[in-house]
Amino acid sequence: MAADRAEDHGRARAEIDLDALRDNVRTLRAYAPRAELMAVVKADGYGHGAVPCARAARQAGATWLGTATPQEAIALRKAGDRGRLMCWLWTPGGPWREAIERDIDVSASGTWALEEIVTAARAAGRPARVHLKADTGLGRNGCQPADWPQLVAAARAAEAEGALKVTGVWSHFACADEPGHPANAAQLAAFREAVAVAERAGLDPEVRHHANSPATLTLPESHFDLVRPGVSVYGLSPSPEVGTADSLGLRPVMTLSASLALVKRVPGGHGVSYGHGYTTPGETTLGLVPVGYADGLPRHASGAAPVLVAGKWRTIAGRVAMDQFVVDLGGDTAAAGDRVVLFGPGEAGEPTAEDWARAAGTISYEIVTRISARVPRVYTGEPAGA
Repeated sequence: MAADRAEDHGRARAEIDLDALRDNVRTLRAYAPRAELMAVVKADGYGHGAVPCARAARQAGATWLGTATPQEAIALRKAGDRGRLMCWLWTPGGPWREAIERDIDVSASGTWALEEIVTAARAAGRPARVHLKADTGLGRNGCQPADWPQLVAAARAAEAEGALKVTGVWSHFACADEPGHPANAAQLAAFREAVAVAERAGLDPEVRHHANSPATLTLPESHFDLVRPGVSVYGLSPSPEVGTADSLGLRPVMTLSASLALVKRVPGGHGVSYGHGYTTPGETTLGLVPVGYADGLPRHASGAAPVLVAGKWRTIAGRVAMDQFVVDLGGDTAAAGDRVVLFGPGEAGEPTAEDWARAAGTISYEIVTRISARVPRVYTGEPAGA
């Protein structure tokens, strides 16, 4: 198998297949045909690039976008996005007014947030669009059931005043990646009660939403008016229990590759990388791959994660360093500049992000999201003029 050369590739790059992302959004819409779809593009689109991924998701029919922080949402507006957009992770003193002025839906889990929203809406001279978040059992953000009537009443009063419009009631699953877990049914029951409390108080939210990626794929009773897939938009399965990407009809979007920086023969008994965690079993060829944990590779993948070199899987030899790691190529012939595929869709025999996750004892979400800005993103499937 002929290897790609450095002049085509550079030190490293993450290739982002926007056609695959659009296909994933269409697939996810088919799982929830009666609900609107919010493509979650937080954390720079799970490491794939928020702006191009948001654009591609819109093209495939995502009627909403979601981010964690207001800064992420504001950046999308500055990049030209004009559709429905929600952000949910707020702290006191956040940029409420700018979010309101940019038509961003915001979230409130407590009365302190409502108070800041009302103040910002008055300063902006326009009502805020607000989603009230109930804690139905995840135990992170969201309002506890005991405090929910107070939050709902405060929101209704602010709505009557004209300071805001409650456009959504929402929550988030703790165990949807484990289909059949009893917490899923318990959370859905708690959510229905939270919605009922809000409606009895006179609120009429535009959308009720609870479903993340695994719930979108496996819990149709949780779809309500809107689903919020995140990692599945990028072609990754939320968990092995939900299914493989292929079985779910998803296509991984990111391919991470690099170019060999050095190839050399070494004798048997030669230590490799810090701590000599790997020693060559005999005379062999080592290849130096110029990416490391500064590029986002997990150090826990040392001595375990696979790569594809010249059509063969090789395992990282020894420790992942800040900027580089080594593979033992055995008797293979290779040269500086040959391409190494760390992970991708798996369609050409390369490892996947899930393979790396297993090697590092983590989840595929972390593998793709942590790839740093030092690795350039190269987009394919971008429409002309986009």
